[in-house]
Amino acid sequence: MPSKESWSGRKTNRAAVHKSKPEGRQQDLLIAALGMKLGSQKSSVTIWQPLKLFAYSQLTSLVRRATLKENEQIPKYEKVHNFKVHTFRGPHWCEYCANFMWGLIAQGVKCADCGLNVHKQCSKMVPNDCKPDLKHVKKVYSCDLTTLVKARITKRPMVVDMCIREIESRGLNSEGLYRVSGFSDLIEDVKMAFDREIMDPDEQLEALHEALRLLPPAHCETLRYLMAHLKRVTLHEKENLMNAENLGIVFGPTLMRSPELDAMAALNDIRYQRLVVELLIKNEDILF
Repeated sequence: MPSKESWSGRKTNRAAVHKSKPEGRQQDLLIAALGMKLGSQKSSVTIWQPLKLFAYSQLTSLVRRATLKENEQIPKYEKVHNFKVHTFRGPHWCEYCANFMWGLIAQGVKCADCGLNVHKQCSKMVPNDCKPDLKHVKKVYSCDLTTLVKARITKRPMVVDMCIREIESRGLNSEGLYRVSGFSDLIEDVKMAFDREIMDPDEQLEALHEALRLLPPAHCETLRYLMAHLKRVTLHEKENLMNAENLGIVFGPTLMRSPELDAMAALNDIRYQRLVVELLIKNEDILF
């Protein structure tokens, strides 16, 4: 008959065995989840492959859903090219047929929105795949809606989002909302502020410098000499009250008027003409 001590020892061993079973099962699951092999080296069993396939399917599903969501945010608007007759300086080749553009003036057409250069006859065969570039799309206002959203890769113009967000945040309780007109000067200032945010000041100067390099030498030298004179005029603005902004208002329409624009378009461009001349005066020593 077993002694009391041996009986208690067996009881302790059984408890240890029962206790170790759940712990062992947890350890086996942990090892399997980590992709480790079970059993001896000779008869090793692994369940990593099913877990890996399951995890891969879940990851693929997440990536697919994220991709679909991202694609929903990217506008897919068809955009025709905005071709204008253009005179190219130096040799140019058509970007559609790859043939040379012959002639001294009006050799072909150029898309005003993306910069594509093609023959006039080739422009009729170019697909509607214009991808507007912010280097060419200079305005927010007076700009084609599709051109604007494709240039900025948005669903709608940012000015719409910003204005609606501003109104809903602090203007819903304003009396006469959308009925009472605002001050025209303030409206123009806001519109100009949006137009100026197309590029930062350094990019503006760089773009202006590149444009000046395209001028014929005689034109560039005459403009440089005139801007240097106007810069000296601004040094006496306390007496003559003519700063760079006022000089831009006077000289902008004269220097920047385009013969190709109609009267209404030229009127809309007056404020931009003023800004260009103002930049030329203020940065005369850098740009020339």
